[in-house]
Amino acid sequence: MSAYASYKGRDYEEAISTAQRYLAVNPAGEAAPYAHYLIAVCYFDQIIDVGRDQKTTQLARAALLDIVRRYPDTDYARDASLKLDMVSDHLAGKEMEIGRWYLRRNQHLPALNRFKTVVEDYDTTAHVPEALHRLVETYLSLGLTQEATTVGAVLGYNYPSSTWYRDSYRLLQGEGVDPAELSEPQGRTLLQRLIPGGK
Repeated sequence: MSAYASYKGRDYEEAISTAQRYLAVNPAGEAAPYAHYLIAVCYFDQIIDVGRDQKTTQLARAALLDIVRRYPDTDYARDASLKLDMVSDHLAGKEMEIGRWYLRRNQHLPALNRFKTVVEDYDTTAHVPEALHRLVETYLSLGLTQEATTVGAVLGYNYPSSTWYRDSYRLLQGEGVDPAELSEPQGRTLLQRLIPGGK
């Protein structure tokens, strides 16, 4: 309750410290699930815009994942799962911001790595279609037309009506290639490789 009082007063550091002290003494105590949850919520409530350092966001993600792992059949885990979706979207947004920054400065390899991170690690977020389009852009900038075509096919297979696919299609047509040349089974295989758990 002391940790909760600190949390309500927005003294997140004190709330986390108090909850951690409780867990150090009572790791299997009756209030242990709530203490873990309170720590996670304290981190979650401190998440700021994607333009800032994301250390707190990473801490929130780790704490939320810990709750889902430790207490899978609780209300805490259900709420943690919902919050994890928001945290993942936030972290993906940060990766996209950095990737676009590199791309604007023609630093293609670091940009490529950021966009791949979004596709591979945050594949359930709304940022994936743009990340795939940016991969097409980046591969074309590097002269890797086949790779660009492959990613364009994955984008078209999964998000055929998105503006990102239309933009990628135009870019690829400008290079004289057509991502629709890949058959559906190939598109599905590529998706599984590029986007774990894809459709």
